[in-house]
Amino acid sequence: MHNNIKVSYSLFTIEADGTESLVERATPSQPFQFITGIGVALDAFEARVRDLATQAEFNFTLPPAEAYGEYDEQHVVNLNRDMFCIDGKFDAKNIFPGNVIPLMNEDGNYFQGTILEVGAERVRVDLNHPLAGKTLKFTGFVVENRPATDEELQGALNMLSGEGCGCGCGCGDDHEHCHHEHGHEHGHCHHEHGHEHGHCHHHGEGHGDGCCCKDK
Repeated sequence: MHNNIKVSYSLFTIEADGTESLVERATPSQPFQFITGIGVALDAFEARVRDLATQAEFNFTLPPAEAYGEYDEQHVVNLNRDMFCIDGKFDAKNIFPGNVIPLMNEDGNYFQGTILEVGAERVRVDLNHPLAGKTLKFTGFVVENRPATDEELQGALNMLSGEGCGCGCGCGDDHEHCHHEHGHEHGHCHHEHGHEHGHCHHHGEGHGDGCCCKDK
């Protein structure tokens, strides 16, 4: 059975010295909503809330291994600046140090990259999830937990087959062809990183669904 769950939560990162930093909130009026058993939410997050009743409170932590994994220096890559051009003009509105941009690989899975540096020929991008290497703390309560209808389940599966979940994954250690998309314009680049081939697309606007979302 698949359940339709809505949760309100506060998400914190916990540093080695115990310091907690607020990352995001999902409010009761705008909760994080997902259907269990289809790979939308983080496995460890889903496991801790799927059996809770409506209005039940929760407070738990996830180590990196149960969240977004350890930070991997090999996922910091240099991409050709040309891939971020629209009609021959560099997309300075979205491509600047510190900005997190949505990307998509050849399988249609969305993930995020953080711009580290913009050079004359290359753009340095961190493909690690922004919360990679972090211990996460979730506190909140279940707004609603009920069986999902067939229509809700099918709708969720249809969305996954299209845009999927936007909360991040990595391109991996392969050699990729990356494409920058903004509207209907396309640019192309080649990025050497290993020996395999893959495809990435950069979209000018975000596709995020909250940090409980699972890596795709």
